[in-house]
Amino acid sequence: MRRIAVTGARGFIGGHVTDHLAARGDAVTTVVVRAPCDHAALVEAFGGADAVVHLAGVVSAVREDTFIAGNVEVTRAVAAAARAAGARLVHISSLAAAGPAPASAPRNEDDPAAPITPYGRSKLEGERAVADTPGLRWTVLRPGVVYGPRDRGLLPLFRYAARGLLPLTSRGPAAYMFIHISDVVRAIASAIDRELDGETIFVAHAAPVHPRELLTLIREATNPRARLVPIPRALLYLASLVGEAGGSLAGRPLPINRSRYRELISEGFVCSVDKLRDRLGIVATVDLAEGIRAAAEWYRQAGWL
Repeated sequence: MRRIAVTGARGFIGGHVTDHLAARGDAVTTVVVRAPCDHAALVEAFGGADAVVHLAGVVSAVREDTFIAGNVEVTRAVAAAARAAGARLVHISSLAAAGPAPASAPRNEDDPAAPITPYGRSKLEGERAVADTPGLRWTVLRPGVVYGPRDRGLLPLFRYAARGLLPLTSRGPAAYMFIHISDVVRAIASAIDRELDGETIFVAHAAPVHPRELLTLIREATNPRARLVPIPRALLYLASLVGEAGGSLAGRPLPINRSRYRELISEGFVCSVDKLRDRLGIVATVDLAEGIRAAAEWYRQAGWL
């Protein structure tokens, strides 16, 4: 039996991770972290843990300093506390930290990072904070788009489909890396068990996903009569400016803003998953069609759709 401390356990991925680890017999401690962190309290919380899985972070925010506080300062504090407690750290970053790449030239883990959003830059700086912690044993995982039961990130698309219209906003040839939550959980568990040190690994299904394919599958699983409506880039740009201003006024990010616009007009976010297979022994098994159907059914049963 391993003793595992998990930050961000109340989140989408964290909830699934803690369920999985507990089910296989690990002793799981959930730890709440917020900036600024109390070092002594964190060391005590991590005391006796064989590993710390750091999932807490900021995914969306209006101000860049919010990303820095949640994804850099907190990660630096967690890394220092894990080292002091003698625990290995499995840090969950993001493909956004690496930056865009087309399907014709997927990124690998050794390529220079070039994030294009405040979120991506903060996740990269969080990775650097981990790597720069002397004496820390660590593994960094960079998932693509994670989806499945309990996910609220893709939920708006399912709701759009239920209402009859799905906006198609990305560039035609752009592609993205998706992975079902069950496969992410397997990757995290393997990173705990294999105890790789100083490794950064992309986590995704091997097949890149084109936006039209994603929306078509959501339509089929939710409302086959829904229409896919292409959104011109000029209109999308205008919406991003309005969303940026509206988010600042509301004090919370809106679904479309300048960061989201940069992602949508990029060449895509595609990466190699060879290292995931070779170093962690993980090949994602849930394909997009199966995962989207299961997600739609879960949303309906949970009353979210």
